[in-house]
Amino acid sequence: MSASPLPPILLVGGGKMGAALLAGWREQGLPTAIVIDPSPEAQKLTAPGINVYATPADIPHGFTPEAVILAIKPQMAAAALPSYAHFANSALFVSIMAGKTLHAIAAMLGAKAAIVRAMPNTPAAIRQSFTVAVPNHLVSAADQALATQLLAAAGELAWVADEALLDPVTAISGGGPAYLFLLTELLEQTALAQGIPAPLARAMARQTIIGSAALLAASDQDAATLREAVTSPAGTTERALAVLRAEHALPKLFQDAIEAATQRSRELGG
Repeated sequence: MSASPLPPILLVGGGKMGAALLAGWREQGLPTAIVIDPSPEAQKLTAPGINVYATPADIPHGFTPEAVILAIKPQMAAAALPSYAHFANSALFVSIMAGKTLHAIAAMLGAKAAIVRAMPNTPAAIRQSFTVAVPNHLVSAADQALATQLLAAAGELAWVADEALLDPVTAISGGGPAYLFLLTELLEQTALAQGIPAPLARAMARQTIIGSAALLAASDQDAATLREAVTSPAGTTERALAVLRAEHALPKLFQDAIEAATQRSRELGG
């Protein structure tokens, strides 16, 4: 069964994530959308049926979106969201703002707002995102189906009932691409330190990460099993892993990093 046609959408924020979502919706045949973003770069999102305006005051009279996507920085929420509260009687709100809780968003939009809080990640740009979403009590089955269609356009989607999970999700999945890119940087830097020429160091680091991710995607084995397959007893990889997995080494550092990011997500929630 083919998906239902997408309804009119109002996208608040045309940055990297907002633009990635919009591209996914356009691939699904999105007929009409308005983007609110004052940056000159956002004008590049203009396309047939897609209009970009600097402020909500520019929205044409009579435009009635069925979904309002909040894709702005959480620090901008208090100033921006009240301008869209009048859509709460007819539209579903989907927030991808890091940390901002359902309660905090409802306080800015009004008690009648049906809200989905979601956390995608940047592979949305190539429709390979992993998104976790949680609805508030006013989200109907039809609303959730619409949110599923909108968020799944970016990649894989999972729903949860416990909103508290969104903070560690933000730390792990939302920030996860940055950690992988850092690992790529470190592989390249250590290759350079070992005397490997720069072009080869970069190509080797990138393709090692790309190929390993592709192998993980193609395999039905978990990551631990795949790691073990690379690790010959008393070999070079085993020696390296002994350093990385030592007490207070990578596992401890990674745990501390995720806890720090989770705490920051909670701080942004109010």
